[in-house]
Amino acid sequence: MSTPPVFDPVIHAPGRLQICALLSGIDDAEFAMIRDRLEVSDSVLSKHLKQLEEAGYVALRKAATAGRQRTWISLTPAGRKAFASHVLELNRLAGLALT
Repeated sequence: MSTPPVFDPVIHAPGRLQICALLSGIDDAEFAMIRDRLEVSDSVLSKHLKQLEEAGYVALRKAATAGRQRTWISLTPAGRKAFASHVLELNRLAGLALT
């Protein structure tokens, strides 16, 4: 028996849902790219990333690039699983509205 999809309140907030969606198709992304795609401030993105990191859904790593410290973000295996489950549950809920 497979595990039923789960609605995840950590992921569901619009900013965090967008972060997970962006990261789901790639290995990692630089902080500024995510910030620019979401059109949010550094502090707003940092707050979302902290909540996702505390849940174990993202990993942050710092690396020097062109003499500047950069932060790279990736979904963890637990984050990928939680995001996929959340999307399945959203699809299930949307299907209820169509019937």
